[in-house]
Amino acid sequence: MPSAPKEINGTFTDAPRARIAIVAARFNGTIVNNLLQGAISTLIQHGVDVDNITVCWVPGAFELPLAAKRWALSHQIDAVICLGTVIRGATPHFDYVCGQAASGITSVALETETPVIFGVLTTETIEQAIERSGTKAGNKGSDSALAALEMISVIRQINDIDCSSVQGNLDKLSPF
Repeated sequence: MPSAPKEINGTFTDAPRARIAIVAARFNGTIVNNLLQGAISTLIQHGVDVDNITVCWVPGAFELPLAAKRWALSHQIDAVICLGTVIRGATPHFDYVCGQAASGITSVALETETPVIFGVLTTETIEQAIERSGTKAGNKGSDSALAALEMISVIRQINDIDCSSVQGNLDKLSPF
């Protein structure tokens, strides 16, 4: 009878060894500060040493991907958390900034094989942003910190898999 497939789930047990860069956009700074405090507080609560957390400020959400990429390429960190807030206005600027920030952050993660977390609020109103930065709807910064810790764990587990045993299991499953 075949054994059960190996299952990987992110945990928070790697948190004490985690090195995190938080790239935060200054634009809409009051809300971003709330996100930042949520992220830092959550990281520390889960055992990350405050000396292993670095905050890097950039002008706005559009600049997040470049700073995130520099951090990821530095190999000094295990994950990057990108925090920002973009609130819709009367022009299409919102759509361009949101789309490019999301696309850029995704590209950085894929190109560098480093967890890069999208903690950017994209809201219709300032009230929605306030709600998502620590009031009624939780704190996206805190959620992003948890995602970073979980992805660090997932990546470490994937890296620790003995590739020969995985190939052997795949061969057993193959109908050819």
